[in-house]
Amino acid sequence: MAQLMKINQLLHLHVNTIDEEEAKQEYKARISDVLPDRLWIETPMNERTGRLKRLYTGDEVSAFFVTDGGVKNYFQTSVIGFKEEGIRLVALAMPDPASITKVQRRSFLRIPAELEISVQAGETVPIVALTEDVGGGGVSFTCKDSEFPDNVTQVNCWLLVTYKNGTLEHLPFKAEVVRVKTLETGRKIVMLQFSEITDRDRQKLIQYCFEKQFDFRKK
Repeated sequence: MAQLMKINQLLHLHVNTIDEEEAKQEYKARISDVLPDRLWIETPMNERTGRLKRLYTGDEVSAFFVTDGGVKNYFQTSVIGFKEEGIRLVALAMPDPASITKVQRRSFLRIPAELEISVQAGETVPIVALTEDVGGGGVSFTCKDSEFPDNVTQVNCWLLVTYKNGTLEHLPFKAEVVRVKTLETGRKIVMLQFSEITDRDRQKLIQYCFEKQFDFRKK
């Protein structure tokens, strides 16, 4: 991990918040120091407005850095401290290397999750299945081979999302079928990319992903 992220490297940050406008804002910050348990960064700046972003202990952050070849490396972290060294520095928890997702031209992290999903192709009867992973850009699910025809390209869905506080959300969306793969078990895994989803519902799903990622780090 330490060899991937280096001093003076640029981090791109999004703060996890239910404020939709704020969640869209991207900040950049240079890495000041890389330690086994934390990253020290300069105060993040919104390049579009030139404003510095004040962070608070406990803030959940989605970040990525770019390695050679233009590959984006995504991870989730949180703010764990501050110090003054002429300028204000922010400490981010060092993510588990296994949790870093190397992503190229994909803007949303996906995490493993079993959520109930209803999938309808055209006028067919909807099937109910369980997701394999979910993210702000799409989901994948598994089903019986006979339940999902290979020629389907567009689907209407809803996703049942359960949050840590016990609340449930039904999130409707339309999606394109990106890929269908037959597993050794004979079941299919279907990968979907959102084509129509409201910003509010996408943000709710991203919030769920942050909660799950935080749980993964605590294990």
